[in-house]
Amino acid sequence: MTVLVFGASSQIGHYLLPLLAARDEPVFALSRSPRSAMPGVSWLTGQLPGKVPAVDGLSAIFSFGPLQPFADWLGSVALPHAPRVIATSSMSAETKRDSEVPAEREMSQTLRRGEEALAAACERHGSEWTVLRPTLVYGAGLDKSLTPIARRAMRTRVFPLPAGRGMRQPVHAQDLAFAALAALDNAASAMKILPIGGGERLPAAEMFARVRRSLPVDTLPVPIPAWALRLARHGVGRLRGPLSRLEADLVADNAQVIRLLGINPRPFRPDADCWG
Repeated sequence: MTVLVFGASSQIGHYLLPLLAARDEPVFALSRSPRSAMPGVSWLTGQLPGKVPAVDGLSAIFSFGPLQPFADWLGSVALPHAPRVIATSSMSAETKRDSEVPAEREMSQTLRRGEEALAAACERHGSEWTVLRPTLVYGAGLDKSLTPIARRAMRTRVFPLPAGRGMRQPVHAQDLAFAALAALDNAASAMKILPIGGGERLPAAEMFARVRRSLPVDTLPVPIPAWALRLARHGVGRLRGPLSRLEADLVADNAQVIRLLGINPRPFRPDADCWG
């Protein structure tokens, strides 16, 4: 089996590459810039959609980046061995479908169009595919959601704690890597879009509180009450979407991931290593 990984330098790729290398099969990882050598992994330099070096005999492809460029590439190349395709999308495809912010509704539509394009490209090759739709991802210090909050708090020694009753279900990037690998080996997951969240649902306010408690330095907690959040939501345009979702449930049903892949994601118990 020869495997190609797009988004290999992402947080999911960070955990998946060692798992693939341990299988003692050829693994090629694509990055925009040269990377340090890794046992069992051959790094390629390239970029979607067009600048991708050819790899012969592909039997599996993983993608952890934007779906549409990957689907465009997939639909334009010859893949005679009909490789198995595993890709990640996002639960934002559903949770932002009816957002009050136009840009977020467009993001949801873009994700769903990407999923459809990927399925069509795979059908052209006769390839089986699986798409994972994760909730908020954390774990390797590479995310753009919780890690920036944690690092800003470590730098300023102040941690804002917004009120929020909406439920959250953060999923560790390593659990996503486990799920992606399980999908490769499990035919029952083929031709399916699988939601996946962490093993615990908790209010947004508690999620932020746990991030603060995980930091290696002391920070001053600054509670932000709901009334202040409402004012900011209507007064600061760029905050309208994120603040409006503090009272919304952003969760996933893990039933299919557990049943089909045997994956039980961990609860949200972050430590300092999660923030890099």
